[in-house]
This record gives sequence, C-alpha cells and structure tokens, in this order.
Amino acid sequence: MRVRRLGWAGLEIEAGGERMVIDYVRDLSPLFTGWKPGENVAVPGGRASAALVTHLHRDHTDASALSEVLTQGAPVLRPAPGHGDDVDNVTTLLAERELVRHRLAVEVVDVWSTRDLGPFRVTAVPAVDGLGDPQLNWVVEADGQRILHGGDTMFHGFWWLVARRFSPFDAVFLPANGAVVDAPHLRPPSPVPAALDPRQAAAAAEILDARFAVPIHYEPEQPDKIAGYVEVADPEAEFRAHAGRRAHVLAVGEWLDLAT
Repeated sequence: MRVRRLGWAGLEIEAGGERMVIDYVRDLSPLFTGWKPGENVAVPGGRASAALVTHLHRDHTDASALSEVLTQGAPVLRPAPGHGDDVDNVTTLLAERELVRHRLAVEVVDVWSTRDLGPFRVTAVPAVDGLGDPQLNWVVEADGQRILHGGDTMFHGFWWLVARRFSPFDAVFLPANGAVVDAPHLRPPSPVPAALDPRQAAAAAEILDARFAVPIHYEPEQPDKIAGYVEVADPEAEFRAHAGRRAHVLAVGEWLDLAT
C-alpha cells in the first residue's frame, strides 16, 4: 500500500491496482477565503473506486471533487447527519446539500463497523469533532499494512481503544494545526483547540504505536482563512519536535510507500 498527501486533509491510497480517497477536496474557498479552487491541492492519479469522508465540514467533503474522480457508483462512506435544527448543523449543511445534488452513492456507517472495498478493509473508529458535529476516523488495511486517518479530531480517550484493536500502525495521518474556532453559532466561544495541536497529535501517534506519524490539516503558507479560525503558527516544526523519530512530513503531492 502507498499513500499520497493531496493537501489539507486529503489522501489518495493505492493497493491491489485500485485507488481510494479520503477527505479529498479541490475547493477550499469555504475555509481559505483568498484561495481559488485547485490551489495548493493535488489531484488523484486516476479514478478511485471508493471514498471515505471523516465528517461533513466543507473542507473535508467536496461532492463536486468526488464526482469528478470516482468511478460510477463508487461508495462514499460517511458518518451520520447532525442532530438538531439548521443552526445546530450550519457547518454541515453545505456539504450535505452538495452530496444530494451530485447523486453520489453515499452510505452512512456506524462507529466500529468494517467494510471490504476491493483490496481495502476499512473500519470506522471513534473521533470527537471540535464543533460537536458527527465525525469518524478511518482505519484502512491493505497489502498487510495499516493506516489511520484522523480527520480533524480533537484529543480523546478512544485512542487507547483503537490501539488495542489495531496497533501497531504503519502510518497515522493526524491533524496538527490546533485550530481555535470562534464560530457565531457557538456561544460563548472556547479557547480550546478544536483539532489536535502538534503535541496532542504526537501523543496520539505514540499511543497508536505508529511507525510513521504524518501531520495533515495544515498549510505552511498560513493563507487567509475565515474569521475566527486561528491556527498554531508553525504546525510542521512543532510536530517534528514533539513526534521525534515518528515524524514524517509529506509535501502536497508526495507519496509514502509503506512497503519499504
């Protein structure tokens, strides 16, 4: 199995002659206000036979991008819709509507459920979203290797349960920007990061016994983002310092071959 970083939280995974994508996004303008669609993200090398999304925030679920890269009828596995009214779900409504409009083969899956998708075995594992929206993380196994994709989860107590069931991991891909979010529908605001910061990501990687710990969900350029979204100043450097020998930073478009 080999894995390619597509930018932000997106991954492309190849095994057994097939391709899968996770949190693949082409248009990040809902979060990066100054960016045009396609900037600072890579395109998968071919058609994908399946897609996984960790949650329905628009910087993790881009139905238009998925419709362009997926084969006809390819499954898109996702967590359940949010609970409550439109105010509760304001951060997921755009992606929800786009998934319907593009008529993708979307399937809601439960935590701890496992599916075989061609050469890939995928398991939805617990995650905790910093805004209270439903989120899953994904364990993907193929060719005798195992990875975890961490979406933009916060630190939580499920790491040890995941480790008991799946560790060691060949690679874990974990958010590292420690974003503090001041959203109008969440009052009073919290000063606590809504996604793993570099120290927390390194701690999760150690618990999961990862051979490689790869930071995602950050951009070195620190582009303009929506108001109220404040990141760690240098996630990459801080992650290297905390993760030590496990740290393996991938540039956008770079592959990690787990067979080597």
